[in-house]
Amino acid sequence: MKNIFGNNITLTLFGESHGDSIGVVIDGIAPGLPIDEKIISDLLSKRRPSSLMDTPRQEKDNFKILSGVFNQHSTGTPICIVIPNENTKSKDYNYGLARPSHADYSANCKYHGFEDYRGGGHFSGRITAAIVAAGGIFIPALENKGIKIATHILQCKDAYDDSFNFLYPEKQIELLKKSDFPVINKDKEKEISEKILNARENCDSVGGVTQTAIAGLMPGLGEPWFDSIESLISHAMFSLGGIKGIDFGKGFGFANENASTCNDQLRIVDNKPTTLTNNNAGINGGISNGMPIIFQCAVKPTPSISQAQKTIDFCKNENADIQIQGRHDPAIIRRICPVIDSLTAFVICDLISTRFGTDFLAKK
Repeated sequence: MKNIFGNNITLTLFGESHGDSIGVVIDGIAPGLPIDEKIISDLLSKRRPSSLMDTPRQEKDNFKILSGVFNQHSTGTPICIVIPNENTKSKDYNYGLARPSHADYSANCKYHGFEDYRGGGHFSGRITAAIVAAGGIFIPALENKGIKIATHILQCKDAYDDSFNFLYPEKQIELLKKSDFPVINKDKEKEISEKILNARENCDSVGGVTQTAIAGLMPGLGEPWFDSIESLISHAMFSLGGIKGIDFGKGFGFANENASTCNDQLRIVDNKPTTLTNNNAGINGGISNGMPIIFQCAVKPTPSISQAQKTIDFCKNENADIQIQGRHDPAIIRRICPVIDSLTAFVICDLISTRFGTDFLAKK
């Protein structure tokens, strides 16, 4: 099993949903980077369940940094962060009954019955807390370079938030950073919340679309072909089991356009090359052009619902029915936003380190 991602900077995830703890190892990080545990804690709180729209499972996420930090700065050696699991109910899970749209059966095929199935094991969304803890290091590192990232709920079923301004998303990013509920238009919060609560009342769940903006990024990052910015961000996003689609800028909307109506024409503005539109989301040829990067992710409904469903018992090789017990989110669309921010920040930090060297992020 391979759990390492990155080039100059790498992330390694470990742990299981109902194991003793989960965590992350960050390697290749610059020495001298300020590390603020309050920033990590505040970011984790944005992912933590906080209402009836979330899972009843309450974890305090009392993380501990075991290595790589001294006197509130990175040492340049691997940073290991551990988060204990303190609220598990393993009796709710029966091995052999494949929960529809979960990884139970595919994990059994790969790991031959040795996988930890409790709470989804290593495939659980619980592991994303470790990603967010790492984001508490990467996000402020980028902000110190003037690079800002934010994600909001663009769509939840048939309820829609306003879109980012593709040319100037900075004010919207700042608004989202101060918000407890990730929408740009606060008038949309009630409608989206009702969609989630209605799914909960019907023992169901609901999906949606997130939208992420990266502002302040310098041009020239990324590689053509296999390590394009789109390739690396997509790779990171698809590591999250709940994400089933991604597009950048106008994305699939290009299919309905002519080049004459969607090309991003250029001008010099304030002595800097600028595109008059940003349909290509700040990326050309896999490389950043200095405009904001905007992308959307399709988030599937939480597959764990308490309605009766058809399944199989793969231990007995026979058909079965299942009514899932346990504590689950009626939607992950809200809680996934800080996870997306954290993974995005990691990819950008890695790209910057590849382009400018390991020490660049810590330079003042």
